[in-house]
Amino acid sequence: MNHIFDSYEPYKGDIVSRARGTIVAFEPGKAITYGLYNAQDKGDLFIGPGTEVYEGMIVGLNSRGEDLAVNVCKEKHLTNTRASGSDDALRLVPPIQMSLEKAIEFIQDDELVEITPKNIRLRKKILNNKDRERAARK
Repeated sequence: MNHIFDSYEPYKGDIVSRARGTIVAFEPGKAITYGLYNAQDKGDLFIGPGTEVYEGMIVGLNSRGEDLAVNVCKEKHLTNTRASGSDDALRLVPPIQMSLEKAIEFIQDDELVEITPKNIRLRKKILNNKDRERAARK
C-alpha cells in the first residue's frame, strides 16, 4: 500500500478547489493526433493518441475557468493539393499521467473518477453535452 498522509494538524481553513475548467470529449471514438493537436492549444491533455474516448470523458485541463467540449476524434480532411511543409508531423506535448490520489484531488462536484484494472479515467457525472449545459443553467 502507498499513501501520502503525513500527520494531523489544527484546522487551517477551507480547502481551495481548482479554478480552471476541464476539456471534455463530446464524441465517442479513438483520439487522433490531429484532434489532440488542436485541443492542446486550449490546455493540458491527460490522454495520448489512440486512446478510446467517450462522450463526457475529461481529456484535459482547460486554461480558462469554464469547461470546454472538444472533438479529439477529428481527422484531417484530405485534399488533392499538397503544399511543402504543411504535412509535417504534428508535435504533441506528452500527456499528464494521473495517479488515483491525484485524480481524486482533481475532481469537482460534477465529476467522477472511473477506475478499471487498466485505466484511471475522469468523467463528468452527466455524460451528454446538451444535458450537462441544461443542468448548468438551472
